[in-house]
Amino acid sequence: MTDGKVTLVDCHPHKGRVADRRIWITASIICSAVAIWCGMSNFFLAPVHAMWSSITIIIVGTLVFSCLLRNWLNVLRPIGAVDMDTQVTRSVLKFSPLPIAVLDKSGAVSYVNEGICQMTGYKSEEMKYTPFLQMLDSSSRTQMSSQFEKALNGSMGQTSVKMMHKSGIPLHVQLVSAPFTVDGYVKGVLLIGQDMSDQNINRERIRYMAYYDDMTGLPNRRMFMNQLAEALEHANKHGQTIALLYLDIDRFKLVNDSFGREVGDMLLLQVAERLTRIVSEQDMAARMEGDEFAVLFTEMGPQEEVMARTQSLVQMLEEPFELQGFPLNMTASIGVATNEAQDNAGTLLKKADMALAKMKENGKNGCLLYSKEWNDSSLERLTLQHELRQGIQRKEFVLHYQPQYHISSGTIIGVEALVRWAHPTRGMVPPDRFIPLAEENGLIVQLGDWVLEEACTQNKAWQDAGLPAIPVSVNLSIRQFMQQNLTEKVAQVLDKTGLEARFLDLEITETMTMDVSRANKCLQELSNLGVGISVDDFGTGYSSLHYLKNLPIARLKIDRSFVREIELDSSNAAIVATIIAMAHNLNLQVIAEGVETREQMEFLQKHRCDEMQGYYWSPPVAGASIGQMLAQGGS
Repeated sequence: MTDGKVTLVDCHPHKGRVADRRIWITASIICSAVAIWCGMSNFFLAPVHAMWSSITIIIVGTLVFSCLLRNWLNVLRPIGAVDMDTQVTRSVLKFSPLPIAVLDKSGAVSYVNEGICQMTGYKSEEMKYTPFLQMLDSSSRTQMSSQFEKALNGSMGQTSVKMMHKSGIPLHVQLVSAPFTVDGYVKGVLLIGQDMSDQNINRERIRYMAYYDDMTGLPNRRMFMNQLAEALEHANKHGQTIALLYLDIDRFKLVNDSFGREVGDMLLLQVAERLTRIVSEQDMAARMEGDEFAVLFTEMGPQEEVMARTQSLVQMLEEPFELQGFPLNMTASIGVATNEAQDNAGTLLKKADMALAKMKENGKNGCLLYSKEWNDSSLERLTLQHELRQGIQRKEFVLHYQPQYHISSGTIIGVEALVRWAHPTRGMVPPDRFIPLAEENGLIVQLGDWVLEEACTQNKAWQDAGLPAIPVSVNLSIRQFMQQNLTEKVAQVLDKTGLEARFLDLEITETMTMDVSRANKCLQELSNLGVGISVDDFGTGYSSLHYLKNLPIARLKIDRSFVREIELDSSNAAIVATIIAMAHNLNLQVIAEGVETREQMEFLQKHRCDEMQGYYWSPPVAGASIGQMLAQGGS
């Protein structure tokens, strides 16, 4: 600023150098043009033997001219007119977190960015001009060479390679290869990478957690079952025998309780170590849960060989364990099962577990081979339980009815509904086989609800047909009785079927009355509906005059076990006579079940028993037969 005026001065730092470069390049361009002109003149005027030198001058001069002209144009361009795209591209390449490299046509590194330097630990000058294949593991070079050739031919590809970090750590890299072009010509190969090492480590960690026990390092149940399924498929295909050993440590809980869980864990670790010693590469040992382990032996011979090898495992586990400096003698129980054609992984494991349970039941340690002669096996129960659920869904159950007679007149005064299972392959399954199963798994509630509705429906059908009206007795299970909405369910069934409440009799057991307050409330609600209440199997359970006096009970049913021995055992005869007399003193009706002989009937008549049911007069029959009996006068 001078005398209040502003003087603009061009302060660009490169301006002087740019002017000098312009002068020098302009002079060079003139010189090269002159050289080209001289060469062309010499080409047309010189003799034939001198033509090659003229051609050389022309080619060299043309190349120099083109290069100088391009530089001259760049110099003449203003500084602010530099292509923004070029700047952005260079910045992206340099600072991109993705590893990027450019290889020349020979496969040597000509450019690397910061990303690849960070991934490999090398500086850019250490990698430049190095053949890229030398940086790869030998196992990856062939596939990388193939991708390199495809890229030079214009194709884009992708492959996984192994590299080594400068520190020696192996790297797993996913590489994308593409042709690197300049002015439309392929000048090399562009590589864009992604380090997959961490992802692979995490994937392997997740896989380990899913398939291995975190304490012992042995395969877990999931992995063992997968391997067992594969071994079974291979064995069945080739007619081979495999053996599954299921074992647990005897008195392991005592070790935990006495020494603490840390010592217990140490014991499990030593057991796992011994198991790995006895299995071959084709075999497998796994920790299933707690102190339970499984061992799979493949390619086994006869059962003698299986048991001999199992016995050697038992002896190895009986050797003292060293726990915190103290020797501890432990034993193991082992259940053994060998494969059959129909076995899958689950059934074979069940067989071995069943053999282990049998060994435990006998109070012994050692090994026991599964026998298919065990008819009361848990496998059979599991199968029947599954079929029971299906049977309810498919409505395979039917009701039979056993008539109940007035003991003096012989007239039918009621019937008891008894459920039967018409199994499609097993035939008629007796109640003592499926009722306990239904009670265990809770299906008895669903089954009992069906029995109640079906019995009421049938009784109403008899009445609608003009037959004598009689009550139908239905047994309640303990699970049904414990339902909070039992009275509501019974009322809904009566309303749905149209049966009057006085023609329904519900039979309970003495066990249900142990909670007197709960039983009294429930039975009083049912009694208020007008439903009759009977105590089934009286004398075999919780017999008490207290509940007989306070609960709304109308009838006692003497258990068949007393009636059966009434002629041979004077004690049973006395019990039956006492029950009848006591019931009458409490104004209760008495019915005896299981009456099979005339002598039994006459004894009951003599002691003034009110009613009876049993094979002597009629076994349980289908509903149609009851209809015929009622039509004939109820006798």
